[in-house]
Amino acid sequence: MGEYGGGQLQRWRAGTFNGDQAESPFAFLPNENEPALCAKVAKLTDDLLEFAEAPKDVIILDEEGKPLLQGDTDRRFFEASWMHKYNGKYYFSYSTGDTHFLCYSIGDNPYGPFTYGGRILEPVIGWTSHHSICEFEGKWYLFYHDSSLSNGITHLRSVKVTELKYDADGKIITIVPYK
Repeated sequence: MGEYGGGQLQRWRAGTFNGDQAESPFAFLPNENEPALCAKVAKLTDDLLEFAEAPKDVIILDEEGKPLLQGDTDRRFFEASWMHKYNGKYYFSYSTGDTHFLCYSIGDNPYGPFTYGGRILEPVIGWTSHHSICEFEGKWYLFYHDSSLSNGITHLRSVKVTELKYDADGKIITIVPYK
């Protein structure tokens, strides 16, 4: 499986690239009361170089089973998608972009739908929160970056790693950096 999306994803809403208003990073975003833009997911070919199927939207639902809205900037997907499997559940994690949160949602299969689960990482020094999650020798780890060593210069990033922990219900325990 491969998942992707972010940045100027709104320019692909109709299935083809819309290059109008090239100077505006906000052109074609959904209205705040509309469903948020979605990451995409697709099975890959055996050589991992192509899609084996048409990509599908990764739908993230709120606690009432409704898709997260574009105006829900503390929880909606923006970029930096990652998926991992823990105790039989699929965890789709992502950055909220402009609100600087690293969040996750949980589903029963890699196609979703996923239900919002919470925050993985509180904001770091620097503008973005991109990450990956993996298991090694029975422990789970979060890899991410910040700009702490460059005194906040956002394009000078340092890789960080910290142990990721789950509670008894499978919720990720939020990490607060710099504690």
